[in-house]
Amino acid sequence: MAFAEELVARTHAALGDVRGVTEIRMFGALLHGARQHGGGRDGDDLMVRLAPEEGEAALAQPGARPMDFTGKPMKGFVFVGADGLTTERMLQSWVGRGIAFASSLPPKKPKR
Repeated sequence: MAFAEELVARTHAALGDVRGVTEIRMFGALLHGARQHGGGRDGDDLMVRLAPEEGEAALAQPGARPMDFTGKPMKGFVFVGADGLTTERMLQSWVGRGIAFASSLPPKKPKR
């Protein structure tokens, strides 16, 4: 199994029974319509959405780097590489942080 496929399977398992999560192919997981995690452009990284004030502390973690696929780092988003996802505990921590932030946002209204 390629790393990207394995990462998707692992993140689904890490989500457990969290309600309100939907998956949009090529976009990632949304909690009540708010993006909370997904794959990086090359498929080998986990993208995590965090509270903007958590960004600096998150970047100090193994494997974390700014999400900058547009050429400019995006506040509140980080990429986590394979070396920051080696254990299920590490992955669960990142997924949990994404869920915590997405849970703090008001639910988005479904599009018609």
